[in-house]
Amino acid sequence: MDGADDWPEEGDLLVCTVKDVRENGAYLNLDTYEGRRGFVFIGEVAAGWVKNIRSHLRVGQRVVAKVIQIKKDRQRVELSIKSVSEERKRDTLQAWKNKKRAEQIMRVAAERVGWGEDKSAALCDEMEEIFGTLYGALEECTISDTALADAGFSGDDWMTVVTELAVENIVPPFVEIRGEFDIQVWGPEGVNAIREALLAAEACALDLEEVTLTCHYDGAPHYRVDIRAPDYQAAESVWEAAQKAVSDSMSSVDGSITAERA
Repeated sequence: MDGADDWPEEGDLLVCTVKDVRENGAYLNLDTYEGRRGFVFIGEVAAGWVKNIRSHLRVGQRVVAKVIQIKKDRQRVELSIKSVSEERKRDTLQAWKNKKRAEQIMRVAAERVGWGEDKSAALCDEMEEIFGTLYGALEECTISDTALADAGFSGDDWMTVVTELAVENIVPPFVEIRGEFDIQVWGPEGVNAIREALLAAEACALDLEEVTLTCHYDGAPHYRVDIRAPDYQAAESVWEAAQKAVSDSMSSVDGSITAERA
């Protein structure tokens, strides 16, 4: 939560709620700065001439506004709604919703593990510092159940609770799966044949948007395959294609290959 002395900066985009509509403008509550209010002059409500401000704004409406001036002596922030593009409005609203969702998830987690408000707030701040945003931290938990441990956090009980809540409440931006190839070549082709087989596997994702497949050497004869995709169906489909590609590449070589999902 923002402190009592916190103010936004000029140029910031803020999620606001319309508090009062007047003939010459409207007063808005700054949802991300508790207790702060702003004012949007009628000329900053929409592009062009605004004949009736109430045809654009109503009490209780949520809007995204840009900070154009801060008047601390009057405890007010001057705002512009017309300066915010539709794309930036959508992005700002989504980020605000994500923040609220993440905070709610962490409140539930704190209740389940019996934490006080101070301890929960300190942990949230640390997660935000490491992952960029609190929601981003929870997104990482949906992608990998070791995300918190990998980031240096400790305490299995609370990490399990947070990860489970994240998986239940957040749709991940992508998923990751892992496969393993054991490849051996006994003929003269040797490592060249293995390299060609792994390149054939990686080629399965080259023409696919938002899908990546990378092969890694884990010590002969073990090779790790990491696949990132928008959903599990797409990831599994690429894994199946990779297995076939490697098998086809190795078909004329004196050797062996086994594949397994990790």
